[in-house]
Amino acid sequence: MSKYDDASWHSGGDFPEGLSEKNGATHTGMFLNWCINRDFISVELKEDAEEEIEKLKRREMTGAEFVMDSLDGKFSEQDLNDLGNSFAKDYYKDDTEFGNRYSSFADDYVNLFDTEAEENDYEYETFYHIEDTYENYDLMKQVIDYRFEEWKEFKNLN
Repeated sequence: MSKYDDASWHSGGDFPEGLSEKNGATHTGMFLNWCINRDFISVELKEDAEEEIEKLKRREMTGAEFVMDSLDGKFSEQDLNDLGNSFAKDYYKDDTEFGNRYSSFADDYVNLFDTEAEENDYEYETFYHIEDTYENYDLMKQVIDYRFEEWKEFKNLN
């Protein structure tokens, strides 16, 4: 089983003091939230986290909270179904053919929120200072939706 991300990878080293470890899962949570709402998750995850998935869909918990509480901060291949994994391997992972041609999730995430901050005369101190809110998720969701459509064309799935 291959891991896509792990909050612990982010909370060490140069992780900003005073931030919750959950901030290391904000970006992961946004992507996984999108996958859950697209039904790109595995049968096992649906069974193991049925109640939490319903809370997420009702917006009673954020994606980062889901990642931390239900997945112990880890996001891996076992969390997604075949279509979800195929997309994640091309878009969520860095340095892929699709990502190099179009964009990767991390690049889109940083570019979106840097642009949003700049438009509001603001600058995020770090990647980890981006707020884990549904307002931000809704912005990122639009970008992922767009990339998914590009990806389907790239893979000739239309």
